[in-house]
Amino acid sequence: MRRDDDVEMTVAVTADDEEAPAWEDSDDEKMMISLASHGRMRKLRDTEADDFVTGKEYARRLRRQFERIYPVPNWALPEKPSSKRRRLSASSNSSADSEMEIDDDNNTPTLSAAPLSALLASSSPLTLSGSSQKTLRLRPEVIDIARLTDANAAATSKSAIQCLSFHPTHPLLLTSGLDSTLRLYHIDGKTNPIATSLHIRGSALQTSLIHSSGAQIVAAGRRRYYHVWNLESGAVERVTRVYGHEKVQRSMERFDLSPDGKHISFIGSKGTVQILDATTNQWVATANVEARVADISWHPDGETLSIVNTVGEVYEYFLPSKSFNSIWRDEGAVSISCISNSPVRGARFVAVGSASGIVNIYDRRVSFGGKGPGALGNPTDPKPVKTVESIVTKITSLEFSRDGQVLCIASKIKKDALRLVHLPSCTIYKNWPTSSTPLGKVTAVKWGGNGGGIMLAVGNEAGKVRLFEVRA
Repeated sequence: MRRDDDVEMTVAVTADDEEAPAWEDSDDEKMMISLASHGRMRKLRDTEADDFVTGKEYARRLRRQFERIYPVPNWALPEKPSSKRRRLSASSNSSADSEMEIDDDNNTPTLSAAPLSALLASSSPLTLSGSSQKTLRLRPEVIDIARLTDANAAATSKSAIQCLSFHPTHPLLLTSGLDSTLRLYHIDGKTNPIATSLHIRGSALQTSLIHSSGAQIVAAGRRRYYHVWNLESGAVERVTRVYGHEKVQRSMERFDLSPDGKHISFIGSKGTVQILDATTNQWVATANVEARVADISWHPDGETLSIVNTVGEVYEYFLPSKSFNSIWRDEGAVSISCISNSPVRGARFVAVGSASGIVNIYDRRVSFGGKGPGALGNPTDPKPVKTVESIVTKITSLEFSRDGQVLCIASKIKKDALRLVHLPSCTIYKNWPTSSTPLGKVTAVKWGGNGGGIMLAVGNEAGKVRLFEVRA
């Protein structure tokens, strides 16, 4: 047995010699270097008597000394091989049910990133130098908007931007995409340097959001788990599965954080939405609706969740009672794709987009007869105060500005398919975007700014994030 092993070893060495890396020189073995004769080299010796070594051994010891001073970071360590890998496939009716590869091994290396405690402790608001600190009152006819340096000009994404998120109080913008990397940029409107980044290997990120406290980031791809990144300490926690609901929650890729930061809602299959406690990551409730869930959107109070299915039924789920307090139907209701509630207290406006490119905007003070959505079983459906038909492809983004004055509508199917709607007049801005505005295929939009400023970030298929500032 020993002889056979020796033979196999000889063959392996021969193969390595034939495929030796280009930076390895056979003459290194012939070179002899004295470690004792040079003061700076003495640290490379293993013993006091150690002196002459070959060039190859010298290179190895230099590498060893470098790694002593600069240890390999945890994120650069290779993942352990999965102990169990299996492929799930189901009906193509839901993106969460589609075929995906699941890694059931929980013994992955611990992720970590540089903490941002110093930056988060500062009081720099998300406004640019020279911006007005007074609340902007926008006109309904013409919008004054200026392009700034791309938000991710310092480090562009290697894939389409899937999600954007502004920090609630600091000049930071989060980007993520299919390149499995979270990037935080310090927005100054000029160079927008990158503050930090985190690569989550093997997880093409679909959704990533900054917690309302500003201290954490929640990110997920088409996997049974999601990650929570603590910005203050740099620690990254992997949360696996919603135990007891694995059959309907096969992927965590689509979720929304409640505005009060208390809960996370995940879209599942078979008309389900799982609601978890954002602090403990424990299951809280399950909302079940008819048909397939198209999208979800929290009300600003953090207690009510709007759930819309693909046939246009909107369910208003009241978390304290764990029941639906109303159900209403979108007018037209053809292949609904997304829904969004105004973030302003009271959630006066709600927008519903469809695959045909139509967006219905409802005013809860008017559309529902001044009494809010109808009670369960009420046959009366609301009437939209505005129907936007200027986009002819599937609506993929609906985003209200933080002050509720503007609604951004976009589609990633067609190039430059983006419109801005003024509220409460529901007037579409005609002067922007123009034919020369370099938007590309818009894959994500997000409003930011505080202290009176309004900013708009637009991510596209090319991995760039266009940045704009709305001015008075």
